[in-house]
Amino acid sequence: MNDGKKYLIVVVGPTAIGKTARAIALAQHFGCDIISCDSRQFFKEMRIGTAVPSVEELAAATHHFIHNKSIFELYTVGDFEKEALERLALLHERNPVAVMVGGSGLYVDAVLKGFDAFPDIDSAVRVALTKAYEKQGIGYLQDELQRIDPEYFAVVDTENPQRMMRALEVSIGSGKPYSSYLSGKENTRHFTPVVIGLTADREVMYDRINQRVDVMMREGLLDEARALLPHKNLNALQTVGYRELFDYFDGKTDLDTAIADIKKNTRRFAKRQMTWFRKNEAITWFDFEADPAEIVCHINKQITQPL
Repeated sequence: MNDGKKYLIVVVGPTAIGKTARAIALAQHFGCDIISCDSRQFFKEMRIGTAVPSVEELAAATHHFIHNKSIFELYTVGDFEKEALERLALLHERNPVAVMVGGSGLYVDAVLKGFDAFPDIDSAVRVALTKAYEKQGIGYLQDELQRIDPEYFAVVDTENPQRMMRALEVSIGSGKPYSSYLSGKENTRHFTPVVIGLTADREVMYDRINQRVDVMMREGLLDEARALLPHKNLNALQTVGYRELFDYFDGKTDLDTAIADIKKNTRRFAKRQMTWFRKNEAITWFDFEADPAEIVCHINKQITQPL
């Protein structure tokens, strides 16, 4: 390829659909690196519960943004956007193609098009929201977000109080829905994206999720969560797979129920991922078992000089 253009192949889809394996195959085909765009896999203390690529998978292709942060660091989507774009510029100096993979729709959109800068919000708004949450529970945040910003409510993890408080903070403090800042004018990018999505029938998707949770438990998720229990209030740990086990450790539920809740909440998470990605008309969808050659053929058609 010698047209001087740069391309970013993006692999998206719900959790447990097989994005990692597909991204590695594409990276090997195009001889390029992979940018991980999974907001949970950034954190080095969270390995089993975030389904980080295995040692063999990491060796099969060079990955970036895997275990590069600590749960004790504040790391925002804006931070990731800046760092990912800088890394992509370096990768594109060596190869006109790079691959990005992940199921975190907000972070994918940040890299592909960016979004309007969030306004400065009076800290009193967050203080008031925090007090209301502590007094009335997560149901208060859910009800308020659904009322103020139903569009974002439809795609956000409604079991994550930090995500909802941030959206409410911006919505209340600015007088504009949080979602309005996510769909503004697209920023200039130095690359052309080629976005593919992996999907499956709902029952197949849900079965894969249930099996993955069982594997995580066998691999030691319970011990991993137990080690993180003292830090359960950190933003990074407000996520499915950990908070259910924290409830078990706190005596709020039994282990079987906690595991069943992980499966249920992961299925809900996958549904919200698909809701987010379905809004993006630039995504070309493939069955998760599609012939790799079919996907490569599609990508080559989007690239001026096929590899």
